[in-house]
Amino acid sequence: MQPEFPTRKIIHVDMDAFYASVEQMDNPELKGKPIAVGGGGKRGVVSAASYEARTFGVKSAMAGTLAAKLCPELIFVRPRFERYSEISKKIRLIFFDYTDLVEPLSLDEAYLDVSENKKGNPSASLIAQEIRERILNEVGLTASAGISINKFIAKVASDYNKPNGQKTVNPEEVIPFLEALDIRKFYGVGKVTAEKMYQKGIFTGLDLKLKPLEYLEQHFGKSGQYYYNIVRGIHHSPVKPNRIRKSLAAERTFSENLSSEVFMIEKLEHIAEEVSKRLSKSQVAGKTVTLKIKYSDFTLQTRSKTLPYFISDKSIILETAKTLLYQEQLKNSVRLLGISLSNLNTQNTKSPQVQKTVSAQLKFDF
Repeated sequence: MQPEFPTRKIIHVDMDAFYASVEQMDNPELKGKPIAVGGGGKRGVVSAASYEARTFGVKSAMAGTLAAKLCPELIFVRPRFERYSEISKKIRLIFFDYTDLVEPLSLDEAYLDVSENKKGNPSASLIAQEIRERILNEVGLTASAGISINKFIAKVASDYNKPNGQKTVNPEEVIPFLEALDIRKFYGVGKVTAEKMYQKGIFTGLDLKLKPLEYLEQHFGKSGQYYYNIVRGIHHSPVKPNRIRKSLAAERTFSENLSSEVFMIEKLEHIAEEVSKRLSKSQVAGKTVTLKIKYSDFTLQTRSKTLPYFISDKSIILETAKTLLYQEQLKNSVRLLGISLSNLNTQNTKSPQVQKTVSAQLKFDF
């Protein structure tokens, strides 16, 4: 018997190699060539790679020096985040032509709930196709999409026929789709968790489904319940059009490792100023200051302090960060410093619940 789901019509739209594609669109000389956005210089890190670069193994978060070794013809391009934000806003306006239930995840991806949409179109698959065509015609970029009954499955499906494709998982296909899925394709299962699952004989969704809840909680802690649910197609989270920001941060990677705390204080001052500006722009404040330290051996350390009041002022952020820096001796020279503010004064505000749950008993036209 097919289980019942709280069924919605969810589309996950994901732009294809967004930053790199924008650069290739704006500079025709880069089309068809392997490019990396960011990653230039000795200490640079790749923010995005074109599909031509990905064939060589170049990917985001990779050190630029390694990327250049993998692809000697790689072209490094300086990021232009204002331009990416400008394009993202144009794409988002297209989304709002179909529904107000749009939840952006980043500049290049978003969830849309089209269960009840402005076009009166009962087919989420046709809506996704139309949106992708409009993005191509009106913006000049390709996008991929996943369509299904909830956000989790739509997210997984959007990666299925990339680039410039889409995948629909109908209600009756949910369980077979998840059972056959490689565990690495499950959104929320990272590289480390996937390796742990492999060691325990969990390679596919079916393998995961055969493990009882007690077993998953014993070996994966609080995430065990999440894994137990998603492999059964259970994911009730609605599309949240007013996502509440949980933190705000800024960081800097240095061209030379820093070993003197005096020089680090100077860098922290600039970072604190940037965080303060972003807080002011977003009109928020926070109580918890976190100092992020990445050492020359790439190990990462965070130190946090929660204040009894909300702050947004640069001087207080800086003083708290300095206290955290001096909290204990540094393990090594430092290649990156970052400051984030969390426990924001936005988190007591709840997004309005405006969605309806559609009964799975109804004929569902995807």
